[in-house]
Amino acid sequence: MKSLTSDQYQQLRAGAEVLSADGYGDKVLALSSGKIIKLFRRKRLISSALYFPYSRRFALNAITLAECGIPTITEIEELKIPSIQRTAVCYRPLEGLSLREIQEAQGGFSEEVVHLFGAFIGRLHELGVFFRSIHFGNIILTEQNEFGLIDIADLRCYRKPLSLLLRCRNFKHTCRYPADREAMYSKVNLPLYWQSYCNVAQSLSASQQQKLIRTAHEQLHSY
Repeated sequence: MKSLTSDQYQQLRAGAEVLSADGYGDKVLALSSGKIIKLFRRKRLISSALYFPYSRRFALNAITLAECGIPTITEIEELKIPSIQRTAVCYRPLEGLSLREIQEAQGGFSEEVVHLFGAFIGRLHELGVFFRSIHFGNIILTEQNEFGLIDIADLRCYRKPLSLLLRCRNFKHTCRYPADREAMYSKVNLPLYWQSYCNVAQSLSASQQQKLIRTAHEQLHSY
């Protein structure tokens, strides 16, 4: 991990656009070079982040996703900035449009996008990828018509396909926002989503697939 002095950090961020910030300071910066800096704050004095910083998790998750063939951010550099008590990652963003941008531009989703999305989530689950922070803002459709992931610090990769419980939990994560639920999981889109998902989810038996679908529908109706 490269350590930056205060002057080096200020030079790096000169002219940057602040994409995200909170009461504690900047969170995400867009540099003039086209790269992104994502800053991480240790929220508690005693935390696993002291020994295994979020920036390191972010970088390792990007490597793991790339090894699995999942498009994600590239050219990652880990940074430590003692003057502002932050660690960070500087990286090249994944080019494309987020699902949310597509939804807002088109007023919904085409059958092709629903099909690709169902197959993508099924593939993630078969690869053992559990992404707690998954939502339509950090799922990117690339110019190659493939889905990829960004903002990947809160992600865990298991050595085998996800259990039924984790799949149900992850589905709930993807439908936490009302607009997302209405656009992707409408009565028209939902059958196509599950057809695409189940075509990929070969590690699940037919009865397990049906149980997953029933549970997911119950989750949708609980909102």
